[in-house]
Order: sequence, then C-alpha cells, then structure tokens
Amino acid sequence: MMNISEFQTKDVINVADGKRLGNIDDIDINVTNGKIQAIIITNQGKVLGFFGRGDEIVIPWRNIVKVGEDVILVRIDHQFEQIEQPRK
Repeated sequence: MMNISEFQTKDVINVADGKRLGNIDDIDINVTNGKIQAIIITNQGKVLGFFGRGDEIVIPWRNIVKVGEDVILVRIDHQFEQIEQPRK
C-alpha cells in the first residue's frame, strides 16, 4: 500500500515522448468505490509559479502504465489536451 504523500513525490513521465510532465498535485478518487479515477498535474505558472497557477493536466488512471519506486510512467499522445480549471 502507498500513501498519497509518497505518490506525490514521484516524477510523472510520458512514455510516448519521454517528457517529464511534473509531479502529482491532486488525485481524483471515486468516492463510491474508493478507486483512483485520475491523477492531476499542475504546470507551474511563470516565474516559479508566483504569478498564478499553470494549466492542469488530468491523466485518467487507464493511461498509467507503471508506478515505480521513483517515477510514474503514463502514456498520452500528442493530442492530449491540457485542461485549465480553477481550483475549488
């Protein structure tokens, strides 16, 4: 079993192009069954995030290839859309 804090320290890498997407900022959990629906990565805004939040990338759980000791490998294609959403 893994704690959410351990999950958030891992780098998220897209195996389709080898790019580092960032670290997990939030997790979408289905409250009915307790399963993770998606991971959410927030790209930092300009100047180390001081001037607003960046875009959020929502990666469905089905796109996660492997959760390793240091990294989480995901597969997303180039048409994957970054979603900008205000935080609640």
